[in-house]
Amino acid sequence: MFSGAAASSQCRDCEKYAMKQFLILYRRTTATAETWHEDIKRFIAQIEADPELRGQISYRCMKVRDSDEYMHLATPTDDAAVKALQSRDWFKRYNEQTRAAAGGSVEVLPLEIIAETAPA
Repeated sequence: MFSGAAASSQCRDCEKYAMKQFLILYRRTTATAETWHEDIKRFIAQIEADPELRGQISYRCMKVRDSDEYMHLATPTDDAAVKALQSRDWFKRYNEQTRAAAGGSVEVLPLEIIAETAPA
C-alpha cells in the first residue's frame, strides 16, 4: 500500500476503505465488567467460528482504563461481510446485549481513513 517517505502519511486506497470501519462507543451502565467481557469474547469467538465470516471481519473491543467507557472497532472486508454478519441471530442478540449493557445509549460511527502508517 505504501512506497517512499511521502506515502507513509498518505493512504493511497482510502476511497476503497471509506465507510468500511465502524467505531462503536458507549458507557457500560449495567452488568458486571466480568460478565460483559465474557459476552464480548463469546461474540468474537462466534465471528471466528463462522466459516463465512472468519477472516472477513476484524473486531476489537477496548475500554478506557479505570473507566466504564468502551470502544469497539469493526472492520469488515466488504458489504457482503456486513450483510452476512447482520443475518446471524447471535449478532442480533449481541446488539441487544450491547444496548442493555449501555443502558440503551450506543453510538455507531462509520469511519473514513484519512492517512495511516505502514503496518507494523
